[in-house]
Amino acid sequence: MSEQRTVTAAAELLPFLFENWPDMKRTRLKQWLKYGSVRVNDHAVTRHDHKLTSGDKITIKVERAPRADVKPMPAGLSIIYEDEAIIVLNKGSGWLTVATDSGSGRTAYAALTDHVRGTDVRNRVWIVHRLDRDTSGLIVFAKTEPFKRILQQNWHLFDKTYLAITEGVIKRDAGILRCHLNETFSLRVRSVPPDEDTREAITHFKVLKRTHHTTLVELKLETGRRHQIRVHLSDMGHPIVGDKPYGATTDPARRLGLHSSELHFLHPATEEKMDFVLPLPDALAKLV
Repeated sequence: MSEQRTVTAAAELLPFLFENWPDMKRTRLKQWLKYGSVRVNDHAVTRHDHKLTSGDKITIKVERAPRADVKPMPAGLSIIYEDEAIIVLNKGSGWLTVATDSGSGRTAYAALTDHVRGTDVRNRVWIVHRLDRDTSGLIVFAKTEPFKRILQQNWHLFDKTYLAITEGVIKRDAGILRCHLNETFSLRVRSVPPDEDTREAITHFKVLKRTHHTTLVELKLETGRRHQIRVHLSDMGHPIVGDKPYGATTDPARRLGLHSSELHFLHPATEEKMDFVLPLPDALAKLV
């Protein structure tokens, strides 16, 4: 959005915003001011008590599109949405979110860093959450550290939905999966009795479709533990196809059958409800 007002009498900036944008939430106006979306005579201003004089031009400018001066994203990564605060990415299977201790593998973080730098090497991105290398789908990055903190502090309140294709036919139509996970093992998370080293993991599931040999399952996370979905489905006796570390014996798509399909959250700058839905990629969709 981009809207402009002209100052007609001396005033301070924040009261001027409240008076001239009465339909906007005050918290939203404060966020826009704090993070540089409010401009006075085309210069970003963040001080709420900035002095205005008659004739000043006040603009609220929230960008909704990526810049045109950047190179295309690598194959397997595509930007779904970008503005001044966030990037929502469709991450293909095979891409790491960020480098591991070994330092090997292509990372979405590095590709997005190249993207935002464009002609300004000072730009960067911040990691809000992660997807496993072999999980595809929606993932969010922040473009400033304050935006990252806002998203992470509220991440447990937002809706995250995954689609998985499992081995075998799950007979229950829906339910809640609970266990305690020990995440200290580097390669494989373990479901164990609760103790001081474990954290509870809770996943809500619903069967969407059954074939003779597989089940398409919708999963909503109540907690965000590492490998939580993979462990829960393995413990059910229905590991995700292609998930050999958690007991799968088939790999019909030559990739893990797990996809981050929906994200619903509040924008960290505007508090606007953001809704993103991404269907199964073709390699998985043809299995069901």
